[in-house]
Amino acid sequence: MEYHYKTQNTCSTNIKLDIDGNIVRNIEFTGGCNGNLKAISLLVDGWTVEQIEEKCKGIQCGRRPTSCADQLACAVRAAYEASL
Repeated sequence: MEYHYKTQNTCSTNIKLDIDGNIVRNIEFTGGCNGNLKAISLLVDGWTVEQIEEKCKGIQCGRRPTSCADQLACAVRAAYEASL
């Protein structure tokens, strides 16, 4: 299932991903730090929702209470719940 997530408080504005069960693939960020977000997307491709949450949830960017990685953790959880 393709899922779109509107990010909050980050330079990226949207995350698009595919979810099959709890496996996440084909992550694409709109906006943000292009190189870093491409790397994150490739590194976690094929991971489970839980694995992404374990590694990415709670990461902050500067003084912001969130980051693109933290928003990815939120996105995969929302996608998983929407797929049930």
